[in-house]
Amino acid sequence: MKFKIVWSDFAERQIDEIYEYYKIEASSSIAKKLISNIINATAILTDSPNVGQIEELLLGRSEKYRYLLHKNYKIIYSVDMSSGFIKIADIFDTRQSPVKLKRNK
Repeated sequence: MKFKIVWSDFAERQIDEIYEYYKIEASSSIAKKLISNIINATAILTDSPNVGQIEELLLGRSEKYRYLLHKNYKIIYSVDMSSGFIKIADIFDTRQSPVKLKRNK
């Protein structure tokens, strides 16, 4: 079964913030390339949704979250097996304190 990837509003805002940061600190071409690579890293999930490790910092939540790593970013996602959806919940910069991952979205 092929899964469909959907992005939460929160994850989309994180992508926008990452883009804006790198556009200012580096260049718009570097920002575009990084964002494109983060988005492309999720493609593996359409065929292998459980490839990512379980995110232990979010075990107390009602949904089970997994993550993929791309450079300094954790791509946090959940899998809805019954509907065939993968929801990208967050893009988290791993250079931050891990406690920040538990923030409410």
